[in-house]
Amino acid sequence: MLIPCPVCGLRDVGEFTYWGDAGVKRPSHREKEAGPWIPYVYERKNPRGEHKEIWQHEHGCRQFLIATRNTETHEVLNAALAGPFGGDE
Repeated sequence: MLIPCPVCGLRDVGEFTYWGDAGVKRPSHREKEAGPWIPYVYERKNPRGEHKEIWQHEHGCRQFLIATRNTETHEVLNAALAGPFGGDE
């Protein structure tokens, strides 16, 4: 599988690390109840078709990317640099 890094160009997937679903919203770090954390940690969809994912070009420019990938064909349709994620807005 090849991933089009916006910085380095088309690269082999072996240079990247998969970080997960780009559509999952993290609960606030201030959240103390288990309720909102259970779906975030344990429940994931297994989509068929186009899906947005977070990848890091770990063995390259080290940038985080949001890639749109077809889960049936493994074709990466596009990739863009990711903005800030993982924290409170």
